[in-house]
Amino acid sequence: MEGGGPAVRRRSRSASARERSRDRARSRGACSPPARKRPSSGAGEEPQPAPASPEYNNDSEEDMFGDYDSFSGNDSLLAQFDNMEQECIQSIDLTSCTKNMEEKATVEPAFGYLQLQNAKSKELIFSAAGNIIGFKTEEESHLKTTSEQDNRTLEPGDCFLDDLPSSQLLYFEEMNKTLVDSRKSSGTKESANDMNSCLDKMLNQSSCHHNAEHTKINNELSPSTTSNISKRKSLKDHLKNTMTGNAKAQTPQVSRTKQLKEAVLSEEICVAKKTIETSSVDIGPFYGLPSKVRDLLVQFRGIEKLYEWQHTCLTLESLQQRKNLIYSLPTSGGKTLVAEILILQELLCRQKDVLMVLPYVAIVQEKVWALSSFGIELGFLVEEYAGSKGRFPPIKRRMKKSLYIATIEKGHSLVNSLIETGRVGDLGLVVVDELHMLGEGSRGATLEMILAKILYTSKTTQIIGMSATLNNVGDLQQFLQAEYYANNFRPVELKEYVKIQDSVYEVDNKAENGLTFSRLLNFKYSSNLQKMDPDHLIALVTEVIPNYSCLVFCSTKKNCENVAEMICKYLNNGLTSDERKRIEEAYSAGVLCLLTCTSTLAAGVNLPARRVILRAPYVATKFLKKNQYKQMIGRAGRAGIDNAGESILIVQEKDKHLVQDLVNSPLENCYSNLFLEFTKGIQSLLLSLVGLKIARNPEEIYHFMCGTLFGVQQQFLSKEKSLSDITREALGCLIEKGLLKGKMTCEKEQKSQSNLEITQLGQATYKGSIDLAYCDALYRDLKKGLEGLVLESCLHLLYLTTPYDMTDHCRPDWMIYFRQFSQLNSVEQKVAAIVGVPESFITKKASGQAIKKDVDNGVVNRLYLSFVLYALLKETNIWNVSEKFNMSRGYVQNLLNSAASFASCVLHFSEELEEFWVYKALLTELTKRLTYCVKAELIPLMEVAGVLESRAKQLYDSGYKTLAHLANADPETLVKMIEHLSRRQARQIVSSAKMLLREKAEALQEEVEELLKVPTDTSEGLLTTLP
Repeated sequence: MEGGGPAVRRRSRSASARERSRDRARSRGACSPPARKRPSSGAGEEPQPAPASPEYNNDSEEDMFGDYDSFSGNDSLLAQFDNMEQECIQSIDLTSCTKNMEEKATVEPAFGYLQLQNAKSKELIFSAAGNIIGFKTEEESHLKTTSEQDNRTLEPGDCFLDDLPSSQLLYFEEMNKTLVDSRKSSGTKESANDMNSCLDKMLNQSSCHHNAEHTKINNELSPSTTSNISKRKSLKDHLKNTMTGNAKAQTPQVSRTKQLKEAVLSEEICVAKKTIETSSVDIGPFYGLPSKVRDLLVQFRGIEKLYEWQHTCLTLESLQQRKNLIYSLPTSGGKTLVAEILILQELLCRQKDVLMVLPYVAIVQEKVWALSSFGIELGFLVEEYAGSKGRFPPIKRRMKKSLYIATIEKGHSLVNSLIETGRVGDLGLVVVDELHMLGEGSRGATLEMILAKILYTSKTTQIIGMSATLNNVGDLQQFLQAEYYANNFRPVELKEYVKIQDSVYEVDNKAENGLTFSRLLNFKYSSNLQKMDPDHLIALVTEVIPNYSCLVFCSTKKNCENVAEMICKYLNNGLTSDERKRIEEAYSAGVLCLLTCTSTLAAGVNLPARRVILRAPYVATKFLKKNQYKQMIGRAGRAGIDNAGESILIVQEKDKHLVQDLVNSPLENCYSNLFLEFTKGIQSLLLSLVGLKIARNPEEIYHFMCGTLFGVQQQFLSKEKSLSDITREALGCLIEKGLLKGKMTCEKEQKSQSNLEITQLGQATYKGSIDLAYCDALYRDLKKGLEGLVLESCLHLLYLTTPYDMTDHCRPDWMIYFRQFSQLNSVEQKVAAIVGVPESFITKKASGQAIKKDVDNGVVNRLYLSFVLYALLKETNIWNVSEKFNMSRGYVQNLLNSAASFASCVLHFSEELEEFWVYKALLTELTKRLTYCVKAELIPLMEVAGVLESRAKQLYDSGYKTLAHLANADPETLVKMIEHLSRRQARQIVSSAKMLLREKAEALQEEVEELLKVPTDTSEGLLTTLP
């Protein structure tokens, strides 16, 4: 209603029906009210008596005031209460005069019968819901209640109180208070809790028995009770005042159905938690998880049933006993789903944090995107640790648990920070995807460090590793102290073929040479087409497209471009992140049916195809490895997309024998890279061991090294030196570099040796994850920068944060170098002189003159790359900058990503050295600018996983200008407003935004609680004297 009055909901009825209802109401004062009637179906029909057991109607179906517009518009309802009150008082007076006589009184309710049950044998009960004052003996109440309860089963939502309007709820509370006061004045010793319990019973009984029936009630009243009732405020005034005062009270927003669902979910989580703690055979509703998880898998993934191997793996006794596990299946077998179920068990049932380590930034962002929806529904946080993102140490959550999804490098920094703060035990589970990456260079060495530190410092953290390409599993089992599970299941059959000239052979392990003839190609080519495509690549592609998708892997980017010019659009490392994202989305949606790409795609992105063609058995100039071959062909025939898959390897006659060996050979072994990657490997590991106080002397360090993969494989990897010799040699190098301090005693005196200590430079190096090969150079550059740091622009800071390892691949164009230098103002040109590149050097190089004075090429190249970054921050357009510097867009994109990551490392490096305090604030802002490289207003949107520059611009232009706007957006509205946005993408973007917003809010709340927390080290006397 308008005007601020109480809004009363009512059913739509005809005018004549309402008149008849009101006429009847006026004549009810002096007689017993009739049984409640059902609403008439038409104006001309006579009202029919209600059935004996009508269905319960809540306030959304029929209002508590029946057919009246409001209680103030017609006083007939209040008149009824007044008459009933007078009748009650007269009846009480009569009963008090004849209290020794047993009389029976029949009372007929006005709006429905209300049956009451009391624990006392004789007690007065006021029932406002039925507008009746009744008296009943204990025996009659018990018999009636028992008989009716046997015939009625309460449903979960069948609750009288939950469905009442707020004003009626407040009225019942006031009635309860009045009755309690009446009890106290009459000397009754019952507590208010008893009355509340009685009132609850009354309301619950009324919800089950509001049909129209007649009953006989016997009771007695004491004179004191009668006198108290007579003093009570008029029921009419009481009801009117209560309703008027609380008319504006709001009805609770949470529905009863939602409350029940939340209660069921909470109960199932508790049950699942108990099940897992007891390691019982009974695994609960869904592998120890609430049934809601199963529903979400259907909703978000379309997964209705697990594969048999997945069920077997999840019910392994080793998992029930929380042992570490390695499991291996072919690509597309469903390995990730098993890991995700184990992750949810840890988060929801055991209430522990989880770390998931993935190989590439793109995969991290994709997984954050996919699991944010589960986090929103199930109440855990998903935090991204990739590139420059991530907080060290992570915020300690009191209420919710976190799933950290990290790249290998960020995962290592995260584990270090948890060990340093004594919180590594909070990690209940560590999941590693692509475990075979242990054998891949410096990244493999870093992954080995993560796992070795977890194994050594936390005995309660479970480790799960998975891969499709593992061979020497025994070494990995010994390293991880793990059980092993393997299966050859693949939901979609994959057939492998090799094309040699015009013949196609099927890979057959039973054949003598591993190949069986399949068919002969007979494509009709013109002479020009034959010259352009001698390997019949176009014919092989057109057999599949456009009805199905096809991927063509090429050995080099140049070859990829050449093939793409011939047949299709292409995808390779020469693309920007935005371009890659759009092409991946178009390919996944079926808009693109053919892609040519380099081998990076095989492990970087999940893009399936019906047919995969390998243009040549090479990656760059190196012959293909079996692991690489399996990763590439594994893209063919993905579950849920295709019902078949096939791969074709195009081979020249000269490589025939090599290919036969390739298809018949086992997978390559996985070997430790700690020793091969000396500065990024063993030296970096030992430095962090001392810094984190995991091991502080050579003996403890040797004991730790025995537990690494290198320790397991040491005799094979280094036959000339023992593990002890290698360890002592690495420690000696760290002491010489000034990263550790202490004395190295001979091996015979190890028992009496003193502990090693880390220096400030060493502390900064391992905390900043700086390559030990560059830590000295970085320190010198930052120190020199303090002498004359140019802050008029960010060019000087960009030079300091340009990655050292990018300079080796830089080949400056000297005319462009000179042109860009000339466009700088005089202050910016001084930066070149400060870092050691004089103007004369650039001028002579551009004019082709001889250079007599030596200049460090590393510094020259680094300054050139800083010019590229400077142009990027000013223009924020990779296309323009790549053309200006004659570089591929992919190279510029890689430079930008590397600079953002290295800037974050330099920031952490500076935080550990007090002399570099000035860099802390400067690098924080620069890191954010490098991370997103867009206009400032787009940064909040690009913080959301999966939202890149082009999508952020679309969202901003459509009015979604903040994270809050995006988190509260309707996915359907997004689809309509944003061009080329699918419903799935819209839902994931909204879920990711909600997760990020929730994470930030939780972080702020944790800070507030930490500030308000009482110090634990303060004496009790001091605390009590404070005001």
